[in-house]
Amino acid sequence: MPLAHDGRVALVSKLDLHNLLKTLSRRLGFQRDWYLILVGAIIGTVTAFGAIGFAELLRRIEHWTSESRADSALWILPAIPMVGALLSGIMIYLWAREAKGHGVPQVLKALIQRNGQIPLRVGIVKVFASIFTVGSGGSAGTEGPIIQIGATAGSVLCRVLSIPREHMRTLVGCGAAAGMASIFNAPIAGVFFVLEILLRDFSIRVFTPIVVASVFSAATTHAFRGENEAIFFAGEKLAGYEFSLFELPSYILLGILCGLIAAMFNWMLHLGEDLFEKAPIHPIGRPVVGAGMLGLLGMGYLLLPGAEGGHHAAPFFGNGYDTIRWLIDPAAYMIGPGNGLTGDMHVPAFFWLLALLVLLKSVATTFTLGSGGSGGVFAPSLFLGAVTGGAVGVGLENLGLIPEGGSPAAYALVGMAAVVAGTTHAPLTAILILFELTRDVFVLLPIMLAAVIATVVSQLINRDSVYTFKLRRAGVLVGAARDLTILRKLRVADVEPEPLPIEPIYASDPVSKLISLHATYHVPDFPVVDQSGCYIGMVTGEDMRTALIDREAIPLLLVAELMQTEIPAVAADDTLDTVMNKFAKHDVTSLCLTRAKSNGELTPLGLVTRGRVLSRYHLALEES
Repeated sequence: MPLAHDGRVALVSKLDLHNLLKTLSRRLGFQRDWYLILVGAIIGTVTAFGAIGFAELLRRIEHWTSESRADSALWILPAIPMVGALLSGIMIYLWAREAKGHGVPQVLKALIQRNGQIPLRVGIVKVFASIFTVGSGGSAGTEGPIIQIGATAGSVLCRVLSIPREHMRTLVGCGAAAGMASIFNAPIAGVFFVLEILLRDFSIRVFTPIVVASVFSAATTHAFRGENEAIFFAGEKLAGYEFSLFELPSYILLGILCGLIAAMFNWMLHLGEDLFEKAPIHPIGRPVVGAGMLGLLGMGYLLLPGAEGGHHAAPFFGNGYDTIRWLIDPAAYMIGPGNGLTGDMHVPAFFWLLALLVLLKSVATTFTLGSGGSGGVFAPSLFLGAVTGGAVGVGLENLGLIPEGGSPAAYALVGMAAVVAGTTHAPLTAILILFELTRDVFVLLPIMLAAVIATVVSQLINRDSVYTFKLRRAGVLVGAARDLTILRKLRVADVEPEPLPIEPIYASDPVSKLISLHATYHVPDFPVVDQSGCYIGMVTGEDMRTALIDREAIPLLLVAELMQTEIPAVAADDTLDTVMNKFAKHDVTSLCLTRAKSNGELTPLGLVTRGRVLSRYHLALEES
């Protein structure tokens, strides 16, 4: 009896504790969406430490690479990026194929098709693959890797904390924004990058936790590093600059030119990816070949008359941040001994050098990322914009079209935002991130103008951005509207299916059996199974109506003669946007809901009709 009494006391204590925790969590808002704010803060803090470690390791690799180039002969230049590409290629091929390329399309695909589920190994491989690629001199940036790393952190934490699936997209966005906020010290731009490009959802329920994650990430980074400086701090360098109506045509011209260059860069990058994928080279060897071509390109540049790379590094190697900082400094355009990237150089030669760097950077990035290397396209876009703007500024100054107090450096700043806007088709993000990267308010108006113009020009040439081109070509519907966002949050499991007839239908059955079953069950379509009960096709109501035109032939027809094998099935975890895409593609009234066996065969469970999907969508629309 004492033992039984003690057991009852322990059970009551556990129940009381459970009820107390449940009550506290309810009062704190854990039974509503407000708990996402707390989770967003956790994701922001965790991602910040990951970004700090990533940046520090990358800095050390870059330092070691720079010293190795300085101590080596020029002809050894291609070997260093090839070694980095080999290490990156091995890791990607063996452990995470999704880690290749520039990262953001992979995150978009995970958000669209898998509701944001990203395996932990993808983030880990992305860290080291990007460090090996960019650190060894590969022409790429860090924004793609850090976004994929942050998105992976958000996805993993969401699963660890057992957050409902409907919130996973938001928390993946929290990780991506936190990564941008930490690596670029741009918390505002990180938020709008996620809302404008990844989620395409500006609702307050999504906006709030993402802002919290971005703030916590930036604050953690500031506290750890003990500083809060912009990457391309312009300071008072352009303090005397004032935007005038006289320069309006010049900035419109710059916006158009940057839009054309952005479209060219997107086209070249995707062409390079296609050519490398078709090349008869092992996937591990492709980035090595691309790195070798990059090294040869760098050697060719350094052999040009007057070219000076410093430490045997061409300006288009790595992320190009040093060249960008130089181009946004007005002192760089004081042509003469001791000034400029190339020393003593006349204005025409300086102009053509900058124009050449636009082409060389585009080709170098294509070699690096098109071949399967790991890195981002954001830094190359900034580089292209700075060089393009600098070249336009030099040309205008030579023609006397820059007013007193102006500088080509202002055009370099504006060009950075314009090319980023043109490649991403996200002008709001481009404007905000340029402001946070430079903290320069003196050229904000021309930045806004040129960014919008570049976006329009780029979209007129190509409807897809650098992030969405391959996704749309692969049949992944990117979308931009709020209704598509809602459809992606709902799954087939949220829709009540139509029950199947008790008696299975085989391909060898007569069509008359279907007519009898239709009169009993009133289902619009009939899934057909093989002898083991696995789904093999569908007979639609339209097919049956066509057969009924010749009633005399019905006793002679078999189900196999009406069955359509190309109609796909759906699973309970499929999102409704993919289901609606299947309805539109095959023009049917219903699709068969199935469950996959261990051997890949599909067992029918019910019918998902177009009408019930639309009813569930309208209900979700009202709830939101």
